[in-house]
Amino acid sequence: LEAGMNLYGQDMDETVGPLESGLGWTVAWEPADRDFVGRAALAVMRENPARRDFVGLLLSGRGVLRAHQPVLDAGRPVGEITSGGFSPTLERSIAFARVAPGLKGPGGGTCEVEIRGKAVPAFVVETVFVRNGRPCIEI
Repeated sequence: LEAGMNLYGQDMDETVGPLESGLGWTVAWEPADRDFVGRAALAVMRENPARRDFVGLLLSGRGVLRAHQPVLDAGRPVGEITSGGFSPTLERSIAFARVAPGLKGPGGGTCEVEIRGKAVPAFVVETVFVRNGRPCIEI
């Protein structure tokens, strides 16, 4: 989780494409005339404004982020955590979530996660939390 690696069956499966699993970088769109199995379907997904974004979450306070907890924006449900747990390196709870487009701006963003019926603040961050033993995000 800290390294930003998806878990098959939890963060991705056969019902979720690479664009909604944070794996869009693996799709070789160029050259434009390059054809591959599934290109047309992926192109439709890429243009779909309802496509969900795969983001990282960093809990701002105490608690533990877990799979299937709702992600909220101003109290409104916008997604769900796919994987979550405690980061020993960051000493905070972290998670992957699939959320509505636009929740994460260029510099990050904020949201809430519903934990035991209570909305707890969290930061929307990149999905790679730690690389080579060092934090990749500002705390």
